[in-house]
Amino acid sequence: MIIRIVKMTFEPRHVEHFRSLFVGWAPRIRSFQGCTHLALLHDVNDTRVFFTYSHWQDPADLEAYRNSDVFAGVWPVVKTLFTAPAEAWTVDLEQQIP
Repeated sequence: MIIRIVKMTFEPRHVEHFRSLFVGWAPRIRSFQGCTHLALLHDVNDTRVFFTYSHWQDPADLEAYRNSDVFAGVWPVVKTLFTAPAEAWTVDLEQQIP
């Protein structure tokens, strides 16, 4: 399993629009083959900053999503709402503490 974290900083006037877009897109992303978890996180100190946090069974599943029609429909729209370039990390879970 891999974890994908994407940080997005939006123009203040686009925050609510992004939220509504995410509600519509989330089920399509979450149901993509290999996606086992999807969450939207919000920075407590900066109302413009959001993170997507997703789990993927395999790096190939994430790559297939990134090359899919779903991603091609989502990302170009979301990018136009940014005030700064997105940052993304793909990480392995090192330890989980119960």
